Amino acid sequence: MDVGTVDEPTRAVMKRDALPGFAPIVAVAQVSAAAAPGWPRALATLGIVLVAIVAAYFGTAAGMVAIWERSETFAHGFVVAPIALWLIWRMRSRLALIEPRPSWMPLPFMAAAGFAWLVGEVGAVNALTQFAFVAMLVLAVPAILGLNVARAIMFPLGFLFFSVPFGEFLLPTLMAHTADFTIAALRATGVPVLREGLQVFSVPNGRWSVIEACSGVRYLIASVVVGTLFAYLNYQRLSRRLAFVAVSIVVPIVANWIRAYLIVMLGYLSDNRIATGIDHIIYGWIFFGVVMLVMFWIGSYWREPDAVPDAAPAAVIRDAAAAGGRAPSGSPAWVVAAVVLAAVVTWPAAKAAVQRNASHVPVSLAAIAVPGWQAVAAPAGSFTPHYENPSAVRHEILRSGDRAVGLYVAYYRGQGVGRKLVSSENVLLRAEDQAWHATQAGAVTMDFAGRPIQVRSTTVRNGAGEALETRLFYWIDGKLTSSDAVAKALVTWLRVTGRYDGGAVVVAYAPAGEGLDAASTLQQFLGTGWPAISKVLADARGPGR
Repeated sequence: MDVGTVDEPTRAVMKRDALPGFAPIVAVAQVSAAAAPGWPRALATLGIVLVAIVAAYFGTAAGMVAIWERSETFAHGFVVAPIALWLIWRMRSRLALIEPRPSWMPLPFMAAAGFAWLVGEVGAVNALTQFAFVAMLVLAVPAILGLNVARAIMFPLGFLFFSVPFGEFLLPTLMAHTADFTIAALRATGVPVLREGLQVFSVPNGRWSVIEACSGVRYLIASVVVGTLFAYLNYQRLSRRLAFVAVSIVVPIVANWIRAYLIVMLGYLSDNRIATGIDHIIYGWIFFGVVMLVMFWIGSYWREPDAVPDAAPAAVIRDAAAAGGRAPSGSPAWVVAAVVLAAVVTWPAAKAAVQRNASHVPVSLAAIAVPGWQAVAAPAGSFTPHYENPSAVRHEILRSGDRAVGLYVAYYRGQGVGRKLVSSENVLLRAEDQAWHATQAGAVTMDFAGRPIQVRSTTVRNGAGEALETRLFYWIDGKLTSSDAVAKALVTWLRVTGRYDGGAVVVAYAPAGEGLDAASTLQQFLGTGWPAISKVLADARGPGR
C-alpha cells in the first residue's frame, strides 16, 4: 500500500503502533490538529465573564476568602479551585475535540442564582450568597462554552461548590452525639461518669466538656472533600462512588467519637498529665490522619481503571478529524456573554436599592413596665445570653413578691453581615462558657395573652449549683416564632420587599430547683406581661413604621 495515500489519522495510529514510546506525543499532536475551532475566542470570552462576575460580587468572594483564612475548618477552600482546574486540564485532549457552542439554556438558572444571592444578601444569609455566587461562576461555563463542554467537566464544576464555607450548622448535633458516645463508652469500660450538662461531664479526676473544636465537624468536612475527590479519581461506576462518599461521611463521625473517648481515657489513666492541653488536639489530628489513610488504603482495593486518560485514543482523533468541526454553531459567544454581563450587574443594583430603603435611625428600647412586677437592672455577672452587636439591649430583673424573672431583649435593625439577629454566633449559651452549661433542652407551648406559642425551653446551671429555666423566642415585626429558619425567612422577606426589618430575641428566665416552680413563674410573667413587652418592641420601630 502506498503510504502517501493514507489519511493523517490512520498514519498517526501506524506511528503509534510502530513507536509505542511516542504514542502520547503523537496523540497530543493529532488532537491539536483535530481540535474543534473557536476555542481561543471562547476561552477569552469565558475569562472576561468570570472576571466580571468576581468583580460584581467581590464582597462575597472576599468574604469567602476571609473565612478560609481565619477558620481551620474551611482552609481547604484555597485548594478547591486549583484542584478543579487540574481535573479539567487532565481532560484537555478530549475537550479539544468538542466544539464550544454558547447556549441560552443556563441563563434562567443564572437569573435564579442571582436572585438567590440578592435574598441571601438582604437577609444576611452568608451560605446562600456564597452558593449563589459559585453557581453563577459554574453556570457561566455552559453559557459560553456550551452544554457538551459542561457535561464533560461536570464533576470539576460541581467540585467548586466545596469552596463554600458550609457545615457549621451541624455543630450542636455533632457535639451532642460525641458527648453521648464518650459518656456511654466510659461507663462501658468501668469509668464512673457524672453528667453535668448536655456536653459537660466529670470523671473522678477531672471535668470535661465537648466544645466546638471537639465536635468533629473539621474531620467530617475534610473527609467529605477528599473522599469525594478520591471516589471520582478511582472509581467509574456511580454506585461505587456514592458508596465511598457515604463511607467518608460515616467514618470521620465514628472516628471522632472514638478519638474523644480515647482522649478522656488518656487523661483519666495519666491523672491528667497528658491529653489535657494542646496535645489532645495534636493526638486527634494524628488519629484522624491514620483513620483516613486506612480508609483510602482499603478503598484502593476496589479501584477501577481510569477512564479519563491524558491523551484521547486514536479512534476518537479519527472521528473528530472526520467530523471536521462542522457541527452547526449556536449564537455568537459575545452575544450570550453580553446578556450574562447585563444580568450580572442587575442584582448588586437591586441590593443597593433595598439598602436605600433601610432605616438608620438609632434604636431605643424603653423600660418594660409589667403590671405587678418591679423592674431593677440585672446585676453584674448574672446570666446573660450571647447575642452579638444588637442595635439595642434591655436586660432587667423583675420581681413580684417572692418570685423573680430575668428578661433579656436584644433588638436588631438594619441587619446585614455585621449585625443580624439569627446567626451561628448568636446563642443562648456558648459551648466554651465556663460559668454556665445547659443540662436540658426542648420546647414548650406557652400562652401569650391568649395566643399559644411554642418557645424553646432550656435549663442551665452554674458551678455553684444555681439552676435557671429559660424561655426563648423571636419577635419579627409583630410575629412570634422560636424557629431560626422562620425568623430568618421573615427578616429576609421584610428586607426584600423594602419594609422595616426590625426583630428581637426575647429570653425570660427564672430560678429552678427544689421548691421553685420556674415553669409556673415564667408562664405567669409572660402571660400577663407580654402586652407591655410587645408594645416596647413595637415602639422601637419609630413613628410611621
